[in-house]
Amino acid sequence: MPLNCAVALAALGIFAAAMCGFMKSSDAYAGALARARSSQAVANALGSPIADGFLIQGSINVSGDSGQAELTIPVSGPKGRGSISVEASKRLGAWHFDRMIVEVEATRQRIDLSEKPGTYGQAPP
Repeated sequence: MPLNCAVALAALGIFAAAMCGFMKSSDAYAGALARARSSQAVANALGSPIADGFLIQGSINVSGDSGQAELTIPVSGPKGRGSISVEASKRLGAWHFDRMIVEVEATRQRIDLSEKPGTYGQAPP
C-alpha cells in the first residue's frame, strides 16, 4: 500500500511539472512575464531582476490564430514577492493582454499593465 501511494504521488508530481512546463513554454506566459519585467512600476515595487515562480495556475486554449489564456504567475524580486494575474486573448496570431494586474504581496499594491485600446505591442508604463 505505501508503494502505491508513493507511485501515485510521483505520477501527480510529474504531471504537475509537465503542465507548468507547458504553460511556461507558451507565448502568452512569455509575453506576460516580459511585459511585467519591462514595467518600471513593477521594478520599483519588487526590485530587479524579476524572477518567475514554479506553481503557475490557469489555462491556455489555442486554436490556430486565436486563443484565450487566464494565468496567475508568481514572481519575486530583491524587494519582495507578488503575482501576475493575466486575461489574454490571441487575435490574428498575436497575444493581447486585455487584463493584467501585478499585485505586490506585502503591500497589496496593484499595478495595472493591461493593454489599452490602440496600444497593442507597446511596452507598459
